Amino acid sequence: MVDATLPDAHRSDVEVLWAYHDMRHTVRPCDIGIGLGSHDLGVATFTAELYRRGMFPRVVFTGANAPTTIGRFPRGEAVHYREHAIEAGVPAEAVMVEPRATNTGENIELTRELLAGDGIEVASAVLVSRPYQQRRVYATVRKLWPELEVVCASRPLPLDEYVAGIGDARRVIDMLVGDTQRIMLYPERGFAIPQEMPDEVRAAYQRLVEAGFTSRLL
Repeated sequence: MVDATLPDAHRSDVEVLWAYHDMRHTVRPCDIGIGLGSHDLGVATFTAELYRRGMFPRVVFTGANAPTTIGRFPRGEAVHYREHAIEAGVPAEAVMVEPRATNTGENIELTRELLAGDGIEVASAVLVSRPYQQRRVYATVRKLWPELEVVCASRPLPLDEYVAGIGDARRVIDMLVGDTQRIMLYPERGFAIPQEMPDEVRAAYQRLVEAGFTSRLL
């Protein structure tokens, strides 16, 4: 049975990781908004909200499918995100789709190629992602597109409300643990810049690994 409530025994460690991955950037107007595909349709919802608030004049949704998303978004994450954003009031002509990316690095590189191919020059971008993906997105962009000014953003939901919306607490914890591991490993693999990680974050991560939240580990 799927449980949408955080287990009390692990709440404090989950809260530590949740806070760590929030870059706490202040959203400001940028040249473009980039919504990174995932299982979380809230990314498209918040991207559309930011567009309506005038934070950017154009949107790129990027993402193909992963095993965790193909059932929900059979035509691809970016395609479904685009449709959702249009339903939420974003003009169709303002939304571009990058439908091939299967990881965060490809999200960035293929979006850059898409824009360059259309002759669109950008110096700044709002990167909209799941809340616990912000730090990894930031580290990836700094590595692969270092001249781009980046603002990281996510739908501003409290942890419990986010988990309830996803409907599966274990899935969220597994993803948090997996993203934390990637912050540690990806710099040495050349995928991202190094990020400082406080001891309390490392300790919380290790306890959650030992508790079995490991399905998203590399």
